[in-house]
Amino acid sequence: MSKKYFGTDGIRGRVGEYPITPDFMLKLGWAAGMAFRKMGACKVLVGKDTRISGYMFESALEAGLTSAGADVMLLGPMPTPAIAYLSRTFQAEAGIVISASHNPHDDNGIKFFSGKGTKLPDELELMIEELLDTPMAVVESSKIGKVSRINDASGRYIEFCKSSVPTGTSFSGLKIVIDCANGATYKVAPSVFRELGAEVVVLSAQPNGLNINDNCGSTHMDQLQAAVLAEHADLGIAFDGDGDRVLMVDHTGAIVDGDELLFIIARDLHERGKLQGGVVGTLMSNLGLELALADLSIPFIRANVGDRYVIAELLERNWLVGGENSGHIVCFNHTTTGDAIIAALQVLMALKARNEGLAQTRQALRKCPQVLINVRFGGGDSPLEHPAVKEASARVTQAMAGRGRVLLRKSGTEPLVRVMVEGEDETQVRSYAEELAKLVTEVSA
Repeated sequence: MSKKYFGTDGIRGRVGEYPITPDFMLKLGWAAGMAFRKMGACKVLVGKDTRISGYMFESALEAGLTSAGADVMLLGPMPTPAIAYLSRTFQAEAGIVISASHNPHDDNGIKFFSGKGTKLPDELELMIEELLDTPMAVVESSKIGKVSRINDASGRYIEFCKSSVPTGTSFSGLKIVIDCANGATYKVAPSVFRELGAEVVVLSAQPNGLNINDNCGSTHMDQLQAAVLAEHADLGIAFDGDGDRVLMVDHTGAIVDGDELLFIIARDLHERGKLQGGVVGTLMSNLGLELALADLSIPFIRANVGDRYVIAELLERNWLVGGENSGHIVCFNHTTTGDAIIAALQVLMALKARNEGLAQTRQALRKCPQVLINVRFGGGDSPLEHPAVKEASARVTQAMAGRGRVLLRKSGTEPLVRVMVEGEDETQVRSYAEELAKLVTEVSA
């Protein structure tokens, strides 16, 4: 079994296509409980988002954990980063989140955190995988785990989020529209911003188990854009279903993506002398982010796409800030994983420090035109290894002389090669992308 089941991305897949069934969750809970118990006393926190399958999987996971002798503390619907935080607060051996993030309601998945709020150690992941291949053996009745519910989990997390801004901070006079995606932030996010003084208009905070991420949240920005304009708000904030991604809308209704938010946060830390090292982006981060940071002499490196790769690079370099254009932003000076509410608060603090609106602040980063062309190939040898493709890619990269870049990569789920070119001249970028896509098509024939 792949270790992806226990990494920072967790399980992702449509229920029924992958082994994300009650039987699997029961066995997974038992295997995890047995592995955690080898560390000594075992206390595990379990949270979930608002999708209907969470009830079923929570019960199965709880049964598996307690059958292995683990004590379970149920949090109910809570943002993924809240489980990372509360695992530390309650000194648990682990935290588990049942969620498929920004996916539709009929998907589900699972994510594990260590008691420190980070990904599980590799050796623990391996132990769980090995136990999944062994028969379940329930502990004797006197050692079966107990289950309790943490009733003040929301309040604890709200106070934690507020603690990421200086004491006495007030957003009085700021009107914000918040789209909670009918997901895990629906209770806590409005409270955080209201308690800090903002006037808050709330969208998509009536989860029914089926409407999570349904034409709302950070993957569907239309209703937030319309609401910001209709309400004459200063800005809008969109979360995804499990609260680890954030995008924004300025007062004109324009979308502000993760690259722009990451730049705003990093520049603010830099200006206050609190940016440790540089910034981690991904292969898909816009070239404009890299160039804008370079103008400030802020180092920038690219990780593979995926929050676990961003986090790994931050840890290796002892840097504080990284993220993806999808809005997954990590602020290690405040927490241990991507946290949408924390990131949004850091953006608001940056705006407050400069006494600027979001539309004005975002202008410091000029995003470069980016052209992406998908080329289908029939399998077999990757066209990316063809000498002609390598030569053409190198030639185009050299021609752009450091003011543009080429990214050719295979899709992880389809027989596609993604040809991406970006640079400062849109006409030139499109021409190069079409040239490379044509060549990839020819060598794939």
